[in-house]
Amino acid sequence: MKSILKPFYIIYQYLIAWPILVVLTAFTAFFTICTVRWKNSEWVHKEQQFWSRSFFRLMFLPVTVDGEEHIRPGQSYVFVANHQSMFDVWLVYGWLPVIFKWLMKAELRKVPFIGSGCKAAGHIFVDRRNAKAALESLKEVEKQLVGGVSTVIFPEGTRSLNGEVGRFKRGAFQIAWDLGLPVVPLSLDGCFEVLPKGKPFVHRHPVHMHIGEPIDLKQFAEPNEAIEAVRNAVISGRRQ
Repeated sequence: MKSILKPFYIIYQYLIAWPILVVLTAFTAFFTICTVRWKNSEWVHKEQQFWSRSFFRLMFLPVTVDGEEHIRPGQSYVFVANHQSMFDVWLVYGWLPVIFKWLMKAELRKVPFIGSGCKAAGHIFVDRRNAKAALESLKEVEKQLVGGVSTVIFPEGTRSLNGEVGRFKRGAFQIAWDLGLPVVPLSLDGCFEVLPKGKPFVHRHPVHMHIGEPIDLKQFAEPNEAIEAVRNAVISGRRQ
């Protein structure tokens, strides 16, 4: 964005875009709680997608997606994505063409609107400081992965500090091994430039999501070999 327009863009974010998004987030959380009985319905998911896409529309961020043809309707998957920014969450939620459950940090349970809404939607909070509780969380999400419902995981565990793809943690792949589900790499680009970790305002930049081909982990002799293959697929699918 031209430097002469940048101050106006920042003012717009704080005076117009973010207030609208806060109200929309509260409404979406209330809607999700009220429709908890139909949490896996397509019409509920569409409203949640509208909420996610609003972050990009109100911030004037262009989005492109490819690879949707790799997804087979009715098949459950474990989607594995690199993590650059909070906008990764809204990008995946807004444009991944399946109903899915997040594996989320337990700390997010305390965030106003977000915590209650995500609980009603069936997303699973994972306490990474408690191994026993984390294992129970994995078992809980496994129960939901039926009828085409999938899960999305950020195996790096936290946002990247430099935009590069970090080391993938083994625990993120346990669901795929336990249930024999294919892993689909998601390659996310541009979100780091939009909102790096610790930065106070959004920068206008195009974002892209590439949905890779499903990977059967059973073809690998060693777990570390499987994890590295998925990580390489995420990296190779990026544009930057």
